[in-house]
Amino acid sequence: MNHRETLNQQVSLRGKTLFITGGSRGIGRAIALKAAQDGAQIVIASKTAEPHPKLEGTIFSVAEEIKTAGGKALPLQVDIRDEEQIIEAVEKTIQAFGGIDILINNASAITLTPMLETEMKKFDLMFDINVRGTFATSKICLPYLKKSKNPHILTLSPPLNMNPKWFAAHCAYTMSKYGMSMCVLSMAEEFKEQGIAVNALWPRTAIATAAIKMLGGDKLLAASRKPEIVADAAYFIVTKPSQNRTGVFFIDEEVLKDEGIEDLSSYAFHPGTPLMPDFFLD
Repeated sequence: MNHRETLNQQVSLRGKTLFITGGSRGIGRAIALKAAQDGAQIVIASKTAEPHPKLEGTIFSVAEEIKTAGGKALPLQVDIRDEEQIIEAVEKTIQAFGGIDILINNASAITLTPMLETEMKKFDLMFDINVRGTFATSKICLPYLKKSKNPHILTLSPPLNMNPKWFAAHCAYTMSKYGMSMCVLSMAEEFKEQGIAVNALWPRTAIATAAIKMLGGDKLLAASRKPEIVADAAYFIVTKPSQNRTGVFFIDEEVLKDEGIEDLSSYAFHPGTPLMPDFFLD
């Protein structure tokens, strides 16, 4: 078996436990439903337990979708800014499913304002969720990931691009997302010898989520791809042997093309509309 064949080996997620932060809608939900098709056990760790007037999805509605798709679900209301809530959620996960095989650091906050217009409470929110939340959730899950036969941490964060244009327009948001990416670099190196894969995933284009709609309305939604493109890419990453690739900043369409999927037209939210490139990619 050659090196490429080894890299492209896949394992089913049947019976595997995924802990997904911010999974009540958007990309987190799409990753959950993709894993559910294999029969995975999925923890939806998110704040949204009650229906929101402007945002679809709760931890309970996604749990029902997971069960319908063939998986097992554990909906847990968790604010990842609170260490004790994460600890309690992880303990409930272990009680329900016996372990954790995959952590998806998906929860994120966004405010696209230049420095003088950035309220400090918004700054704190982004750093508390994006950086501290990613660090804390990973730290608390790692003792259990070490016991898994194929442990993965996948964080939804961008490659570290030092082009000043990504800082000038929204310094606080950029720093917070890059903080998530630095967690990836750090953990990948620290836990490499223990066989834990720690990687990042970022979309080439805007993704049709509630955040995108709030930022740019229907026009930006039309120029986006469906969350399923990120979910499919995530699936290919976390079903590979964890010893093979760590510390990689994957781009969704590159992952799919590496798997032989060249035609990505089915992922377009509004076929025929030119796609909007995502942030942090020159």
